[in-house]
Formats: sequence, structure tokens, C-alpha cells
Amino acid sequence: MSAPAATAAAPAPDGRAPLGAIPGSFRQALLMSRYQFRDYLRSRRFVLMMAIVAVLSVIIIAVLAHYRPPGLTTSTTAYYGSFWVSGSELLIVFSGIIFGGDAIAGEFQNKTGYFLMGLPVKRWSVYAGKYMAAYLASAITLVVYLVILIANGTIYFGASFPAGAVFDSFLLSLVYLSALLGTVFLFSSLFKTSLYAVLVVAVMFLFGFSILEALIVGLVGIEPWFIVTYANAVIGYPFSGVPIHHAFGVYNPTYAEGIAIMIGYFLGTALAGFVLFEREEFT
Repeated sequence: MSAPAATAAAPAPDGRAPLGAIPGSFRQALLMSRYQFRDYLRSRRFVLMMAIVAVLSVIIIAVLAHYRPPGLTTSTTAYYGSFWVSGSELLIVFSGIIFGGDAIAGEFQNKTGYFLMGLPVKRWSVYAGKYMAAYLASAITLVVYLVILIANGTIYFGASFPAGAVFDSFLLSLVYLSALLGTVFLFSSLFKTSLYAVLVVAVMFLFGFSILEALIVGLVGIEPWFIVTYANAVIGYPFSGVPIHHAFGVYNPTYAEGIAIMIGYFLGTALAGFVLFEREEFT
């Protein structure tokens, strides 16, 4: 009697893939991002990030309530152009460091990569999944901060709300977030110790790039288009308008230039970080 023919793999309960089948690369990246994001929500780092948002919001609310500066409490453009632009840039740096600083380096430092790389999962999926999780967690931080600003703004301006300018600035902040996280993941892939990656990124984005930009403009006298923090000025343009590109020894990026710089940083640093992660051995 002949042996029975092999039967096809049974479908999964949710109907998405057969049981026992290895998901594709994109599906693996989505699964990695989902579990990594869940870990973020349950971790102390997410609580720390929300605490930073809360402290920053309380300071803004207290200053406005006590001093009531006429420009900020009478103009919605001045209010959001001041607190949203400066606050979002600061939160992007902190969230990028907190969520992405040890995303890759932690796999080497904590030895978790030895178990992860033993699974039938591609490194591209691991890298992309971790990036998406860090990006989503950071974006949620920005949304929470923006909601608090809007709620506080209703006290002074009622239903008046510059929705178009806020929406455009929020989209630009997300582009800047992608560039910063790309740089964070590059250094996280470069070092095998999370502390080094976090310190380098913190120093560079908090004041390193700003000092370098001032030195280049002041001493060399050229436009610092190759520095990512030069491009984030476009986040405030929806509220203040586009300034003159170059006047009185000061350079200002155009909309197109700022967006191109941020996208270029994202593509270049993310690709370079993945190449480093791909070539690194877990020994």
C-alpha cells in the first residue's frame, strides 16, 4: 500500500499564514516591532519619557499662569510656535536616546542577540522592527505633548487653533525624528555598549552639532547643510514663515533644503547602521 501524500500545512487560527511556516521578512519586521513596542510600553523608559513630558508641560503651564506673557497668551501663533517647536525638538532628542540608544547595542551588551540570531529571522527584520518600535514610541510622546499643549491653549484662546500650521509642523517633526533615530541606530550599531551609544548621541544632538554649526558659519563662512540640526529649523516655519536664506552672516535652510537634509540623514544613517549590524558577529 502506497504511503499517503503529504498534506498542506494547516492554516493558522487567524488565517494569516500556515502553521509552521516561517513568515517573510516584512512580516518578521512587523512582529519584531510589535513585541519591541510592547516591551517599551511596559518598561521604565516609557514611564521616564512620560515623566519628562509631564515635567515640561507643568513648567509651561506654571510659567504661563504666573507671568502671563502678553505675546504668548494673546497669539496662538506665538504660543504654539514657541512651546511646540522648542519642546518637540527637545523631546525628539530625549525619546530617540531613550528608545533607540540601546536598541542594537543592547543585543550585544545583554547577550540577548545570541538567542535572537539563533532563530530563523533575518537581521534586516530585527533592525527594521526595532526602528519602527522606537519610532512609534517616540511619536506617541510627541502626540501626548501636543495634546497637553492644545488643552492648555484652550484656556487662553478658546476654540481658536492654528490647525494647519500645527499639522504641518508636526509632520516636519516626524521627518526630523526619522533622521535622528537613524543616527541613533547608527551609533547603536557601532558600539557594543549601550552607554557609549547613548552618550555620543546625547552630546552630539544636545550641543555638539550646535557648536559645530556655529564654528562652521563663524570661521569658515559656509552654509552648514551637512549638519542635521541645521535642518530642523524648518519645524518652526509654519508659524513664523520662511526667513531669508542667507542674511547678515546667518544661514537659514529653505523648506526643500531642510526636508532633503533630514531625509538624506535618515536614509544614509539607517543604511549604514544596518550594514554595521549585518557584519557584526555575535562571538
